[in-house]
Formats: sequence, C-alpha cells, structure tokens
Amino acid sequence: MGAINDSQPTSWGLQGMVLAEQGRQLEASSTQRITPAESANMYCPTDLLERIADKDNMRHAYRKVKANKGAAGVDKMSVSEMYDYFKDHSDELIKQIKEGEYAPSPVLRVEIPKKEKGKVRKLGIPTVVDRVVQQAIVAQLTPLFEPKFSDSSYGFRPKRSAHDALYACKRHIDAGYVWVVDMDLEKLFDTVCQSKLIQVISETVTDGRVVSLIHKYLNAGVMVGEKLEETKVGMPQGGPLSPLLSNILLNELDRELERRGHKFVRYADDCMIFCKSKRAAERTCKSITRFIEGKLFLKVNHEKTSIAYFNQVKYLGYAFYRHKGKCRFRVHPKSIVAMKERIRELTARSNAMSNEYRPKAVT
Repeated sequence: MGAINDSQPTSWGLQGMVLAEQGRQLEASSTQRITPAESANMYCPTDLLERIADKDNMRHAYRKVKANKGAAGVDKMSVSEMYDYFKDHSDELIKQIKEGEYAPSPVLRVEIPKKEKGKVRKLGIPTVVDRVVQQAIVAQLTPLFEPKFSDSSYGFRPKRSAHDALYACKRHIDAGYVWVVDMDLEKLFDTVCQSKLIQVISETVTDGRVVSLIHKYLNAGVMVGEKLEETKVGMPQGGPLSPLLSNILLNELDRELERRGHKFVRYADDCMIFCKSKRAAERTCKSITRFIEGKLFLKVNHEKTSIAYFNQVKYLGYAFYRHKGKCRFRVHPKSIVAMKERIRELTARSNAMSNEYRPKAVT
C-alpha cells in the first residue's frame, strides 16, 4: 500500500483524484459504486464499514468536503492541501478504517459571538481528513436512517428546507392549532448523553465496528488553545456527522410526539408543538419536558421555552399572522433589525474591509 503514482491508478488513487478535481466520475464495478437510491436496498448491515471505506464512497466524500471548503483543523491542513495528502495516504487511511485502527484527531474549538452580549456559540472544526471520513459515514448512514425519520422533521435532511418547515406550521395553524409550545433545548451539542445516542444508533446500525468509529469521534476531544479537553458528554458541532447524529437522537422526540398525537414541526433542535388551547399547550409542555429530560437526558431551557398564541412566536427568523382567515408568515421584525445592524457594521466608514470582500461577508 505504497504511494500512488501514474502507473498505479485506482478509483481512489491519482487517476480518481484527478477526475474528482474535474468533477467527473471514474468507471468502477457495480460492487464498488453505491448510489443513494441503490444503497437502501443493497445494504448488508454486517459489511457497513466496508461500504463506508469503499474507495468510490471515499472519493465522493472528498469531493463534497472540497466543495464545502472550510477552515483547517488542529493539524493546520487546508482543503487545498487535501489532494496531495490523499494521493500519498489514501490506501493507508482506508486500511486503518477497515482494521479499526483509525483514530480521529481532536476538533479545534472556536467561539462565535452570539447576538446576546457576552455570549458565544462554541463550534468545533475537525481536520479535513476527519471531515472526509465523517462525510463518508454520513453518505452510508443517511439511507439507513432517512426512512425512519419523521415527516415533521425538516432540518439537515435531503430535499427539505426551512421554508418547508414554515409551510408545515401554516398548515397546523390553519387547521386550528393556534397555541404553540416553543421548545428550547439548552446547548444541545454540549449536553448530548453519548451512551443514549450510541444506544439509539445501535438499534439500527448492527455493525459494531461502525458504532465504535462513531464513538471515537464523540470521544476525540477538543483543543482549546494549547489544552486538550476530554469530550465524555456532548458532540462537537461543525463536522458533517453532527447534524445527522442530532437528528438520530431527536427522532426519539419526534416519535414520542407522534405517539401522543401531537402536531409539531422540528428543524434541528428548534421544535414547535401546536395545540388547540392554551391549557392543552401548558399540559403538553410539562409532559414533553419530562420526556426530554428523563428519557433523552437532554436539558430544556425553561427560561426560553414559551407558550404563546401563534402570532406571538418567532420561528426560523419569521413571524406568523392571519390575513383573510388564512395564516401567513413574514420576516420577523427582530430579524429585520439584526439585518440592518449587520449592514451598518459592514458598510461603516471605520470598517477597513475591501469592497470586493464586503458582499462575501454578508453571507
């Protein structure tokens, strides 16, 4: 498994990487190539790790990480440097994954200021190699879990968007469910009970080697400055795997809400439960809070969780109102204020940002 050169091409070697750079696909046998549509029927759970480490699957993961760009992790390897790394080390990496010897690197902790003064959002930046491996895991786990996910869940899912979630809210309101329980989960990614998450994953993923690999990512640790911190609780936010893992765990909440017959919409950790009366909403809030904290071992932010009439809530940056008997939504006034403040910040005379960079900074 030495370095790959022109005389030794493989689908994940130099030839495959060149084609990946060009956005094209190298022909491979039917046993190598796995499309999302086929994989739901092709999966044999006992060889799931082999499918993750499949050269074609890894090459697709490489292309996705390259397209998403992003910052370097603790090893300081940039996305632009991935090509040379995988050209020399792809076979070694795949061998380590298959033999259970691959050890993810700690994630780099960065803090993003929140709108509330003095508060920050903690993000983790995995190395680009870890992002490729995570993306390869996501590509093979998604077809397994998508059929199990609730129709009322919209965040980080294929062919679903925030606007789809808003239209679902509108349908519930138009049907008379006008009182809303706006559930706020406190620091979801920092408080996830890893053993509970692994238990839920193991109910679907029967290949213990894959469960072990996911567990390694959860326990990889976080670099804060020069200090390595253990991660026995929670999961780092920022890698391709985290959104899928959060949906896997919160699908337990979705199924409980469905079992109880509730109307709800969830986008990532933003959950709105719709009721026909204020009393029903209050009762639902208490019982669901007990389920979230007692069964999923997550924390509900009791200060931010609220019960309100539909036209008093803010969801995904939008407000709801009624016009000619029908629910409609518009950009929430607070979102408009935040946008104006951001524009003033970017266009201030004291801001030394170049005119070429300003449009990029808005996004």
